[in-house]
Amino acid sequence: MSKPISLAIIGATGGVGSAFISALPSIRLPPSTAAPQLIFLSRSNQQLYDSSYAAVSPSSLASSDAKLLSLPDIASYLASAPSKVVLIDNTSSQDVAEAYPLFLSEGVSVITPNKKAFSGSLRLWDDIFAATSRNALVYHESSVGAGLPIISTLNDLLKTGDQVTRIEGVFSGTMSFLFNTFAPAAGGSGGKWSEIVAQAKAAGYTEPDPRDDLNGMDVARKCVILARVAGLKVAGTDAFPIQSLIPKALESAASADEFMQKLPNHDDEMEGYKTEAEKQGKVVRFVGKVDVEKGQVKVGLEMVEQGSPIASLKGSDNLICFYTKRYGANPLVVQGAGAGNDVTAMGVLGDLLKCVERLG
Repeated sequence: MSKPISLAIIGATGGVGSAFISALPSIRLPPSTAAPQLIFLSRSNQQLYDSSYAAVSPSSLASSDAKLLSLPDIASYLASAPSKVVLIDNTSSQDVAEAYPLFLSEGVSVITPNKKAFSGSLRLWDDIFAATSRNALVYHESSVGAGLPIISTLNDLLKTGDQVTRIEGVFSGTMSFLFNTFAPAAGGSGGKWSEIVAQAKAAGYTEPDPRDDLNGMDVARKCVILARVAGLKVAGTDAFPIQSLIPKALESAASADEFMQKLPNHDDEMEGYKTEAEKQGKVVRFVGKVDVEKGQVKVGLEMVEQGSPIASLKGSDNLICFYTKRYGANPLVVQGAGAGNDVTAMGVLGDLLKCVERLG
């Protein structure tokens, strides 16, 4: 049996971290492959590790009084482990993301759903992949589609010689729910925009402050990542147009409660988009587009044809269409839940299995 790979987890007790640890014992490893061994766990104010690199238990993290290590110290600690180490970053921390090149240069592989590492500065993107090696790998499938095979599908298309011309879709479960409810493909009024936003907030589909969803930045970050995987040198989210659905007058609202109270005063604007789409026999959706041929990225409202994959989407699913030379006029479509702790943890686990197979 092969020597077990050691795991370090930052963000061990958050929603994704907890789901990941719960699911870890159930992964199916290749024959003769030892189960990964936890040697380091961290949350915001506590860490758990052993100087001899003995296995640690998640149940002991809450009572740990271990000295808090800085990110460079963690990298040094993991680099000296007697076995290969994989760092799982289940946070959305910019500081941790900035440290990926350091971990990789020390021979520590990185797996993460952290979008900030791959949609931030182009320099960080370049530094991360310049630091990868045969023994230090990086996987970030969950940074775009949680458990959906978005990045891996795009990589497979490119590596097998297909020419990807365009990528477009609904990249946000929040936006999917909002517009599938507001402007249903089956017809009907769908209700007032502000009421649907309130419904989504109450159901937990939005962030506590819905402006964090309505500003379009989540979709923009995902588009930056896919554009870069496709080979475009996109500088960042400030390099292309992003349509915010936050009314100008409410951008300075002091709180989420104030925003929600005043949002009904601006329903007419969204109603106008829906009415115009209906006149054209279309439906309005919030779409992310990467035009690989033209080197352009765009995020915002689109009036899409009835019967198209994007128009037909239901619920809070994500849907991504890959238009390629090989697939012709009919895109390769990936659809499913693109958010949530369990499916995101599944994506991280899938990356771990790939990493274990390559490192073994």
